Amino acid sequence: MIIELSVALAAIAFAVLVFFLIKTLKSAKDSLDKVSQTLQEVQKTIDELTYEVKTTVRHANDITADVQGKIQKIDPIVDSVKNLGDVMNELTLTVKQVSVTVIEKFRKSRELKDKAKSVSIAEAPLTPAEERTVQSYEAVSSSKSKGKIASALKGVDAAAAIWQKFRH
Repeated sequence: MIIELSVALAAIAFAVLVFFLIKTLKSAKDSLDKVSQTLQEVQKTIDELTYEVKTTVRHANDITADVQGKIQKIDPIVDSVKNLGDVMNELTLTVKQVSVTVIEKFRKSRELKDKAKSVSIAEAPLTPAEERTVQSYEAVSSSKSKGKIASALKGVDAAAAIWQKFRH
């Protein structure tokens, strides 16, 4: 009888084990069904996003091509502006050099005039012939400096005319 009782007890334990195992397997099946459903939803979402990403990439490519075309059209203008800036820098430097030269020559001629006057005042009174010589020297030196200033200004005018022709 102990054997029969042991077999019956083992059968009952096995039935309880199978019952809980079935319950666990059903729970696992429900979880796997939910995971499968979630994966299907994720797959649909990914498919929709993939389409939208592809569309966005196409638009970005179109915009990039458009921007590159516009940049290629603007490049010559930028180069022209750069060249214009270089020319303006050179022109400004030239005008500055001419101005400095003219001012220096004007200062030197004025200093020479002042020295000549101070020398003539400091010395004894000049005879009429000497006075005429000094006056003719002053007239010649002043006409030379005016001629140089006029030629420098003509040079500036010529440079400006060339610049205007270059611009057009």
